[in-house]
Amino acid sequence: MSERAKVTEAHRRRRAVVYVRQSTLHQVERNVESAARQYALRERAVELGWPVGSVVVVDEDTGRSASTSDGRMGFKELVAEVGLGQVGLVLALEVSRLARCSADWHQLLDLCALTGTLIADADGVYSPADFNDRLLLGLKGTMSEAELHLIRARLDGGLRNKAARGELRLALPVGLDRDDDGRIVLCPDAQVRHAIERVFVLWRRLGSARQVVMELIADGQQLPRRTVGQRRIRWARASYGAVHDFLTNPAYAGAFVFGRTRREKTIGPDGRLRVRDVEVPQNQWSVCLPEHHPGYVPWAEYLATRERLRRNVRPRGEGGGAAREGAALLQGLVRCGRCGRRMQVAYSGTGGKVRRYACVRGHVLHHTDSTCQTLGGGRLDQAVVELFLEAVTPAGVAATASAIDELEDQHEQLVCGQRLALERAEYDAQRAERQFDACEPENRLVARTLERRLEDALAAVERQRGKLAALEHARPQPLTAAERRALTALARDLPRVWRAATTTDRDRKQLLRTLIREIVVTVNAEPRRATVEIAWEGGARSELQVKLNARGPDTRRLGEDTIDLIRRLAEHHTDQQIAAILSRQGYRTGSGLPFTQARVRSARLRAGIAAAAPPDPACELVTIQQAAAELKVSTHTVRRWLDQGLLPGEQAMPGAAWRIRLSDDIRARFMPDVPDGYLPLTEAAKALGCARQTVLHKVQRGELRAIQVVNGRRKGLRIEVPNAGLDRLLTQ
Repeated sequence: MSERAKVTEAHRRRRAVVYVRQSTLHQVERNVESAARQYALRERAVELGWPVGSVVVVDEDTGRSASTSDGRMGFKELVAEVGLGQVGLVLALEVSRLARCSADWHQLLDLCALTGTLIADADGVYSPADFNDRLLLGLKGTMSEAELHLIRARLDGGLRNKAARGELRLALPVGLDRDDDGRIVLCPDAQVRHAIERVFVLWRRLGSARQVVMELIADGQQLPRRTVGQRRIRWARASYGAVHDFLTNPAYAGAFVFGRTRREKTIGPDGRLRVRDVEVPQNQWSVCLPEHHPGYVPWAEYLATRERLRRNVRPRGEGGGAAREGAALLQGLVRCGRCGRRMQVAYSGTGGKVRRYACVRGHVLHHTDSTCQTLGGGRLDQAVVELFLEAVTPAGVAATASAIDELEDQHEQLVCGQRLALERAEYDAQRAERQFDACEPENRLVARTLERRLEDALAAVERQRGKLAALEHARPQPLTAAERRALTALARDLPRVWRAATTTDRDRKQLLRTLIREIVVTVNAEPRRATVEIAWEGGARSELQVKLNARGPDTRRLGEDTIDLIRRLAEHHTDQQIAAILSRQGYRTGSGLPFTQARVRSARLRAGIAAAAPPDPACELVTIQQAAAELKVSTHTVRRWLDQGLLPGEQAMPGAAWRIRLSDDIRARFMPDVPDGYLPLTEAAKALGCARQTVLHKVQRGELRAIQVVNGRRKGLRIEVPNAGLDRLLTQ
């Protein structure tokens, strides 16, 4: 079927729409012939029989991609008009102009088939209601979408192949430039290099990006910044984002890296497709070429920096403030080892002598579930003070002097950077002066602007000169021989001065701050210890472990050994007897009080220990001496009977006194005469056909009965042997 045969009067009574689109603004600017060909489709619609006034051009989507319909208002309006049956013909140079997404393309085809709308491109006119035409249009749409994929794959493959060799020209951060041969070199501006190098110097000393920012702001030092795609460098106040970029960008470590991010597509809450770039781990970078070009830090240091930043957090911390009168000696110095915020001081108790350090800013500002961490201040203050006094002993004077020398070097770096800033300000002022002098005096419109710029530049020079003068005035002087001798004497006398009654807590805080920059505390709840890292002035660091105070009931809890002893004593002793035994042994309650009957009973009930059974009235509890007197033997014999198991007795603990229970049954074992059926141990062993030791074991286990004869020569142990009396008569 020819093109004109598909076009009917019903189609001509509706409008013909020419859809014009180009993917990028670069194509709109450069590919003018493509745009001219698309606009020329109006003449084709006229040739097909549409009046000139019925031909509409839709070109609102120029400079937009057809991979999605988001943002293409022209395409959306076209689809809406087709669905309303107001369009008879849709013209496009090719299918890819209308859509490169199968979902958008087939939606348009479905609406065109329902409303009888025709689609025309450079190859012909198609009717989506016809199966063959719809099949052909579907293939063209699929090829258009595949073409977009092929173009992207081809371009991406070329980029990755070039990046694998390290030859891809990526945008360079400030501080790195390209020479005439295209090689990456350090920025020729000395002030820019000094500012970036100072960021890394402060990072090595402080170990916290936020502290680096605070240090730069305190020094009034600005950082260089540059917009992507521009060569002009501007100077701005130090910020966390700027410092973090310097520390995390591998280009400053001399490495060429490609593929640090990947594109991720998600469906938003409104149901729309969202595309964002997310960072990938270092081991998933597509290309990583260390030592590709000169850098500011080595690659190993860059990796260590990334690891340190990963452990750190980036909170909005608060300063510690000036030293105050409170008893917390580390006020303003303690920093949370988990979130990085300054820990606050809380006082309680009589006179506010009980102090605690707590990280509560996250809970207050960001409404977290609980405080980050908290610990008592007494033991922490004592541990830090002991380390501080040790550091200022005569053995530590040399280290203190070297720290002062390092402070001088750091101040010299600040002065050097300020001199470069003054040099740049003078150059800008001279340049503004040359521009003002080159202006014609009659041209007041330009002269006024140049004059204002010159005045601003001269004012900037004065400000930079004033900062340099202030730094020169604040330069620390090297220690003289007399000062070093005074430092040694102070180190000897400082412990005595520290403990003097005239030394206030504020004075102690000032002394601590002379050497300690900050203290990072990490509380470990399980072993009840805190890891304390002390950052000294000059960059040195010390680490120590501080035992935490017991919490709540733990401070008054009995030890497990005491509870075990009470459990053993409670088997045969009353609470009053247990209290007497514990007091003689020197045991105390969790509160440090001596044991009484009531306290033993309370401890026993808390531990779930049952009381001893009431004593048997027929059973008397006696000592070794009492048992020896009643049985008419020596104490040595009683002890031997206890070892042999003939007497029942027990000890509350090894080394404690024996307690022997004498009952009528026990007394019956010790008889003056030998009854029938009882033989001496040797004869009993022969009669039973076993060893003497075996007979004793059977007596101890209760398998054989035994008595002790204590009258005259018959004194000794007798064993009951069945039929022993009958055998003796037969032998006689």
